[in-house]
Amino acid sequence: MTAFLPGLASPLIRLLLWLGGLVVGTLAVRLAILLLGKSRHGFSQAAVRRLGLPLTCLVPVGVARLSQVLLPIGPTVRGLVDHGLLLLLIALTGWGLVSLFDAWRDFAMQSHPINTADNLRARQLHTQLQIIRRTFVILVVLITAAAMLMTFPAVRVLGATLFASAGAAGLIVGLSARPLISNLIAGIQIALTEPIRLDDVVIVEGEWGWIEEIRATYVVVRIWDLRRLIVPLSYFIAQPFQNWTRNQTDLLGHLYLYADYTLPVQALRDEFLRRLGETPLWDGKAAGLQVTEATPQGVQLRALMSARNSSDSWNLRCLIREQLIAFLQSRYPQCLPHTRIDWMPSLSQPPPPAPG
Repeated sequence: MTAFLPGLASPLIRLLLWLGGLVVGTLAVRLAILLLGKSRHGFSQAAVRRLGLPLTCLVPVGVARLSQVLLPIGPTVRGLVDHGLLLLLIALTGWGLVSLFDAWRDFAMQSHPINTADNLRARQLHTQLQIIRRTFVILVVLITAAAMLMTFPAVRVLGATLFASAGAAGLIVGLSARPLISNLIAGIQIALTEPIRLDDVVIVEGEWGWIEEIRATYVVVRIWDLRRLIVPLSYFIAQPFQNWTRNQTDLLGHLYLYADYTLPVQALRDEFLRRLGETPLWDGKAAGLQVTEATPQGVQLRALMSARNSSDSWNLRCLIREQLIAFLQSRYPQCLPHTRIDWMPSLSQPPPPAPG
């Protein structure tokens, strides 16, 4: 370079030109980000938010490595600087790829908000994006780390040696990492087949709750009493469980009441329908009250009612149960469940004489 530009022989000028390149690269990136931020498109806003910092670091590092020949340093130091910049460039590239995916994920999630009444499609998308992101991050981290290690000659030699004996080493690594690999594969299966989604209502190990988080290797279930149940991802592939919101968010709830045979069922049914019509928890789709069992002690009545989601269904059942019990107590207390006892004469006493 000094053969074509003799003025660059001055170390100070070469250093200033190198620093100037960094400043110009940084300003160019910031200008591009500023112009992109003026766009009202959702993806542009997400890209500025996610890619602003990675690009601000990535471009100057790339310019610094391309122009490092301008630095007034010796060959040994130049090699170290070039290697350091290469490692930093690889790391920033991995960060940029993850940030680019996050920008696209943010745009997709904003287009499908989950805090709506009918959020089935949104929960599907959010679940898939969350699982895919965790798998993508793991792959990017592994590839980035491998690329950085392969820049060291000693590691390349070691890699060739390990590749020659990959049979036994691969078997040992595969056995030790089997739980991690099985959960990662289960995560991909869950993203494709969707047995669970975010905010699904499930019963797992006898516990009723919501799917709160889907991690790379486990799922967090928020129990109704605010406890958290941590379940491996592979559980939802290998074990049976209940999913109350698999195809739709609305539910058909039920409750049971027990009463005496003397209860006028139609009066209770009319009260049940009247109470349902007064509460906004009922979605108006389904309602019914039937006698489902008759035992020597009394009758069993089942009340069915629909609600928009699991929380409304639970609250609706509790409310209607309380109101129907109060109705029986106030209007038909004699029809509440009770046990009858008939006092029969003792078998040891002689029968009464026949009349006449």
